[in-house]
Amino acid sequence: MHRSQKDVLKLGMGPGNESVVAEFILEGFSGLDQRLQLFLSLLLLLIYLTTVMGNTTIIFLVCVDHHLQTPMYFFISNLAFLEIWFTSSTTIKLLMILSSGRRTISLSSCFAQSYFYFSLGVTEFVLLVVMSFDRYVAICQPLHYAAIMKRQLCTRLVVAAWVISFTLLSYRLVFLSKLTFCGPNKIHHFFCDNSPLFKLSCSDASLVWKLDSVFLLFVLLGSLCLVLVSYMCIFHCILHMPSASGRKKAFATCSSHLIALAIVYGSCIVLYAQTSEDVSLETNRIVALLNTVLYPFLNPFIYSFRNKTVTLALKEATGRAKVWLFPQS
Repeated sequence: MHRSQKDVLKLGMGPGNESVVAEFILEGFSGLDQRLQLFLSLLLLLIYLTTVMGNTTIIFLVCVDHHLQTPMYFFISNLAFLEIWFTSSTTIKLLMILSSGRRTISLSSCFAQSYFYFSLGVTEFVLLVVMSFDRYVAICQPLHYAAIMKRQLCTRLVVAAWVISFTLLSYRLVFLSKLTFCGPNKIHHFFCDNSPLFKLSCSDASLVWKLDSVFLLFVLLGSLCLVLVSYMCIFHCILHMPSASGRKKAFATCSSHLIALAIVYGSCIVLYAQTSEDVSLETNRIVALLNTVLYPFLNPFIYSFRNKTVTLALKEATGRAKVWLFPQS
């Protein structure tokens, strides 16, 4: 088959003079009108900056305000830190694609993006399980909360979540490095997700695809079951609360948390709890936006900014900043 000079530059020569892809082309949302792509890039930029600023604000408040230095806000601040990196792993490249049309990505960058995306995602699911357990102990075992959720235990749980997730996902880099890509080199997505990437492999990717499916299903469904069990116990405890106002407040908090959980688990189940034949690349791109853009954007508002303790801490921090910036003469 005849290749253009531009395509030849993107291909190297492997063993036996076999053409090997040197970089991929991320299609993103190339089917959209150019003006619509520019509008989408501006909208995504606004959402991304709000996400980063919102999550950074949470981390800052938890560090400086002693009222927020509790296990719950410790976990929330770690989740905020994770969300900054999670959304950055895909959104920055998407913004470049939409605004400047720079769609190329090298093999090593593509593999690294895939590794960090899935490692951060698995870490998030582990943190969500830990946070649901923390809420269970706080609501159902309030007298033993301080004794159980000690600072040392919280730190170990968070460190374990990060280390275990990134260590277990290292198998992806090993298997990806062994795959051969000899063309075509267009990924029908805005980042290096597993299904569109594996479909481009000239070598047999069935093993890594099966390992991915089993591992992701285990993480998704296993963490979902643990979270649901925790919240079922929480709702049972709420129903037996003597105070009506306490029940109303607890239900309001838990319902907002469940909305966030529905978005992240729902989107991931649609994306990854399917066989390769059932995966729709068009559906992947739309649903992936919920997972990589919308969910990190909503997290600060769901877990923190609706909380009176956080809003009070924010007002105090803002007041101190005004005094420091504009001291009275």
